[in-house]
Amino acid sequence: MTPTDNGPGTAQSLLVSILRQGPYLIASIHTALNDTELVRFQRDLIDRVGQDRARGVIIDVAALDVLDSFAAKTLSGLASVAALRGATTVIVGISPEIAYSMVRLGLRFDDVRTALDLDEGLSTLNALTGTAPHRPNSRPGDRRARRLR
Repeated sequence: MTPTDNGPGTAQSLLVSILRQGPYLIASIHTALNDTELVRFQRDLIDRVGQDRARGVIIDVAALDVLDSFAAKTLSGLASVAALRGATTVIVGISPEIAYSMVRLGLRFDDVRTALDLDEGLSTLNALTGTAPHRPNSRPGDRRARRLR
């Protein structure tokens, strides 16, 4: 999603960032989105799945204070469409307060994987897609690096 223009001469604020990490897309929602912005985010992310031939998508909602029924349904629908395009979706960063509220309101992510945080989300995608975990460059003397070679 591109930055939203707040008018002439004002700073732009980024509502959502979509970054590529290997075969995955990581979408971080930085602030609450209204219904129109959610639909635009859904469309933009699905377009990127095709453009980048992504095998997995992580949607990070850690910055959200609230997740209403429309947002939950939109994220669930996004995951279904991504699956039809060949990408597995994991939603990460659901706070305890949001999780509790979702349960009380009967909101569920039936066909969507969730994970505690970004690291766990990447591990989940690696397991589901059969992709080897990304290893940062290690030092020559690192024992782990020798075992992996």
